[in-house]
Amino acid sequence: MNNIKHLTKIPVFLLFISILQSCGGPSGPGIYKNEKISSGDQSRFHDLNDKLFAALKTDDEPQLEYIMSQDFIAVTNRKRVVELVSNRFKEDDYKILDEYYVVNRYIHGDTIKSALTGGKYTVYCPGGVKEMYIAFFVPKHIANQYMITALYCKYDYGWKLSQLETSAYAKNGKSMTALLADAKAAYTKGFLVNALNDGASAINCSRPSSLWKYNSEAEAGEFYSNVLNQVSAKYKVPLPIKGAPTHLEIIRIFTQEDKEGTFPMIYYLTNIKLSDTTAIKKENEVIRKVIDKTIPGIDKDNKYVLYSAFNEWPTGVKTVEHFDMKQKM
Repeated sequence: MNNIKHLTKIPVFLLFISILQSCGGPSGPGIYKNEKISSGDQSRFHDLNDKLFAALKTDDEPQLEYIMSQDFIAVTNRKRVVELVSNRFKEDDYKILDEYYVVNRYIHGDTIKSALTGGKYTVYCPGGVKEMYIAFFVPKHIANQYMITALYCKYDYGWKLSQLETSAYAKNGKSMTALLADAKAAYTKGFLVNALNDGASAINCSRPSSLWKYNSEAEAGEFYSNVLNQVSAKYKVPLPIKGAPTHLEIIRIFTQEDKEGTFPMIYYLTNIKLSDTTAIKKENEVIRKVIDKTIPGIDKDNKYVLYSAFNEWPTGVKTVEHFDMKQKM
């Protein structure tokens, strides 16, 4: 009889352990990513995110301070950081790209080797606390995307927001690794300006968070420097536009952002008065047909090419009139 009672206690005891584990989170140090985070922990963390975004959306400073750690509240430029993140958050709906629950194995912090489609990266976890949660958010719809990073730590006074920041993550809907791949492809085709522009965008998106570093960051930097030297040697301004019916000169080539993405912009000098917009547009139509002779590939692999016509060099000292045009490719 005693044996039977003893046996019946075993499954109850195991069930009790199971309940404790499901409520208490990970049983030991480790890194838990996305679906590997227990449902109970994930629910708690997502509740923190919901409170954060609700406060950012309504500019509720008291609620934000309630969420923040004491150290974050004391940060000198905290209000400016919150303002920047709030402005980004209001641009679009955001989704979680990756999230991590970290139980630190080392007092000085930890590193996470991770990957997204097409690109590997490392996440650096700060030290000083045993448990932390890191969430990386990106916009759902817009082309030029800024990542929002939220880092929460578990203190003796509860889970609090320890770090909040935003930085460029994607241009034209492409992250750093995809932009670098485009730059290399353009370079292979001999499209140096496209390669430079894509390379610059890749560099600009190489650190979407201070906690995030792409494995190919150094490679992107070396590639960009190489192409920049070649472009600087080949394309010296003022650059005559080949095939134009009159003498026209390009005075600057760079990239410019608008709500649809990031595109090449060409500044050029014209002798036509800017007030004669009909003649300016007609001349620009001719330029579009021959621009590939001067800048090979500029009219390829781009959704738009932007032009701005000037009657005099813009110096930055005074306001110079110009007429802007946008070519859909």
